[in-house]
This record gives sequence, C-alpha cells and structure tokens, in this order.
Amino acid sequence: MDSSVGNDIFDRILSASGPLVALKTNDPGLLVEQFRLVARRTGQAVYLWRHGEGLASLRDAQMRVPGCQRLGDALRYILQSLHFGVYLLDMPQGVPSATDGALLRQLSRTQTGHVRRVVLLGANPILLATFENDVATVDAEWQARAAAPRLRDGRWIV
Repeated sequence: MDSSVGNDIFDRILSASGPLVALKTNDPGLLVEQFRLVARRTGQAVYLWRHGEGLASLRDAQMRVPGCQRLGDALRYILQSLHFGVYLLDMPQGVPSATDGALLRQLSRTQTGHVRRVVLLGANPILLATFENDVATVDAEWQARAAAPRLRDGRWIV
C-alpha cells in the first residue's frame, strides 16, 4: 500500500462529522502500520488499544498508558483527555459490556474544543447499530480508490 493512502484515510478520520468513527477495512493490521508511519512522520498523538496489550502510543512503541489495560479504563482515559488525539480501538468480538457501551455512547456525544477521534476497528454491525447517527463511517478500502486523483496543495496527485 502506498503511504499516501494512509495519510488520506487519516485525513478523512480527522474530518469526520463526529468523535466516533467506524473504520471499514479488510486488513486492519496493515492500516495500523500506515497510521504508525503517519504518527511518526507528523508527530500526531495516535494511540492503539488492543485486548491484552492496553493503550499504547503508535508514535513511540515503548510508551504505554498506565492503567488502561481494559477497554473501560481506556475509554475513561479518552473521555478525560484534554488534548488532541486519535484513538484506534481494536474491538473485541461480541457485544461490549453495558459499561463499555455507555462510555462509547458518551464519547460519541461529547463535544470538545480539541479534535478527538475514537476509531473502532472491527466493530460488529450490532454494536454500530446501537449508535444510530452518532457514528461516522470511513471506508478504508484503498484498492478501489488508489487510482483516483486528489487535489493536494494545489496539485493533482494520482
């Protein structure tokens, strides 16, 4: 995958209409690596939460957020954050607990003075249906769009 595709998807996440974004992709691992490159190149605060690993920075692989092993703890941390951040959540299979669902709904409706995006990777349709219009969907299938030209800095890029 071309690195500009990762930038394109990252830009579309940042310009989403709300703080909660569902990312549709067939290869989340490759996309996470693209976001890791974006975070390292731009210095953006991008985090990844995975079951068993907790919340970690993509920019600095060694930096883990303490006390965020469980999904609920990571969601509370994100709610309390006062800074720019993109948080990728590798959603576990099945429906989240009632507490985690309530925290996700609260995140989807919270407006802040800074950009905060919570990106759901691998979220099942049952979970997404509970958010109704509070979740924005970004299609990250780059094969269909890779050849489409786009305008960047006044130039067309193929």
